[in-house]
Amino acid sequence: MDADDSEDTPPDPESLETDATQRNSSTESSESQHAPSAASGEDSGTPSQSIEDMLLEFDEQDGLIRDRSLLDPNHVVEEDRIVGRDEQLQEVTKMLRVALGDNRPPNLFLYGPSGTGKSLITKAVCKNISRICDSRDIQFGTIEVNCQDLDTLGVAVYELAQQAADEAGVDVEVPKHGVATKEKWDELYRIVNENFDSVVFVLDELDMLVGRRDKQDPAFSRLLYQLSRAGASDDLQAYISVVAISNDTKMMESVGSRALSSFTPEDVHFDDYDANQLQSILRRRQDAFHDGVVNDEVIPLAAAFAAQTHGDARKAIDLMRVAGELAEREGDQEIREKHVRMAQDKVEKNRVLEVVRGISTQKKLCLYATASVAAQTDGGTARSTTGYQVYQYLTESIDADQYHQETYVNKMKELTTYSLVDFERRSHGPSSGMFLEFQFGERPETILETLREDSRIEMVSTDEVESVVKAQVRNET
Repeated sequence: MDADDSEDTPPDPESLETDATQRNSSTESSESQHAPSAASGEDSGTPSQSIEDMLLEFDEQDGLIRDRSLLDPNHVVEEDRIVGRDEQLQEVTKMLRVALGDNRPPNLFLYGPSGTGKSLITKAVCKNISRICDSRDIQFGTIEVNCQDLDTLGVAVYELAQQAADEAGVDVEVPKHGVATKEKWDELYRIVNENFDSVVFVLDELDMLVGRRDKQDPAFSRLLYQLSRAGASDDLQAYISVVAISNDTKMMESVGSRALSSFTPEDVHFDDYDANQLQSILRRRQDAFHDGVVNDEVIPLAAAFAAQTHGDARKAIDLMRVAGELAEREGDQEIREKHVRMAQDKVEKNRVLEVVRGISTQKKLCLYATASVAAQTDGGTARSTTGYQVYQYLTESIDADQYHQETYVNKMKELTTYSLVDFERRSHGPSSGMFLEFQFGERPETILETLREDSRIEMVSTDEVESVVKAQVRNET
C-alpha cells in the first residue's frame, strides 16, 4: 500500500471562538413587538432580529453582483472573454483538435506562473472539443485532477479513476485504500476503455505530486510514464493525450529518462499578464456586476495590485469579487477604490493563511526567518545566508530541531511552488561568495502576521527577532 513520509504537520493551534452576544434594550415599543426567537433571551427588552428576518431582508436588497460565476477564477468563460492568450489558445487548439477526427492528440506540457491562463485555456478547448464530439457520436472525455493535495502515486491513480467514473456516470469498483496501485490502474483502464473513444488527462500542478522520497523518480514522473506508455500499448484502447500543467518551468528536468522518452510533450509557455491585459480581463467580466456600480478607478487599481504579484489573473478576479462583497455588506451602492484596497488586504492574508496552515513547523520557521529579514531591507529581499542566521535563532528560542543551511535553503526552494517566494542566485564580489536572494510575492509583513498565529512562533518576541535581523543585516555589508 502506498505511503509517503511527508513531514508531520502539527494541528493548527488556532481555534475560533465565537462569543454569543445579545442585544439588550431598555426601550420598549408596542408597535414593533415580535415573538421571541430561540436566539433571544427571555428577559431581554426588545428581541434581536431573527435569522429568518435577516435572510429575507438581505434577499430583498438589490445586490451589486449580478453573475457570481464570472467572478470565479476557475469558471470556464466564453471564448470572447479570454484575453492576452491568443497564441497559446491557438497552439493548444491546433494540437488537441486531432481528437475531433477520432485520433490521438499529442501530449502537452503547459508551464508558467500561477494565474496565467494554463488551466483556463485547456478547459475551454476541451469543452469545445467535447461539444463537437457529441455531435459526431465520438465519446470524448476530459479527466482532470489537481495534484496539489495528492501525496502518493496510488492516491493520484485512484483520483483519476474517480474523475473518469464521474465523467462517464459510472462507479469505481475498487476501494481507495487497502489495494495495490496496480489494481487502481486496471480500474482506470477499464473505465476509460468501456466509456470513451478519446480522453484528455489534465494533470494540474503536476510538480506537486512528489510521492515517496525513497523512490528513484518522483511520483509525477512515474505517473507520466505509466499514462503515456498505456496510451501506446494495449492497456488503453481509447486515444489518450496527457496535458501536464506546472508553475515550475524546470519540472521536466526532474522527469526520469524512461518517462521523458514515453511522454515527449509539445511545450506551451505562458508568461505573466501585464497590467493592461489584466485590465482587459476584468473589463470582460465587469458585467458580473449590475450596471453603474463599478467606479472607474476600481479596475485599474485591481489590475495594478495583481500585476505586482506575477501578473496573476486569479488574484485580479478575486480582488474584484471580494471588493464587490465588501461594498454589498456595507450597504454601498458603488464599488470604490477603498473597497479594492480593503479586498487587497483580505485576499493577501487569506492566501498566505491557506498556504502556511498546510506546511510543516520547520518550513514555517524557515519562512518566518526569511520574511523577517525581507521586512527589514530596503528592497524587500533576503539573502539565504542572513535568513539562515535568523532561522538558527528561532529554532534555539523554541527548542526545535535545527537543520543545516543546505536543508534550510531547500525548504525555502520548496516554498517557491506556492508563489509566495522566488529566488535568484547572486554574488556581491569575490569576497562574499555565492548566495540565494529571496523575493516575496506578498508583503513580508503579511506573511509574518499570519505565521504568528502558530503558537510556537508566537512564543518568540518580535522585538528580539527584529534586533537579531538588524544585527545580521549590518553584517552583510
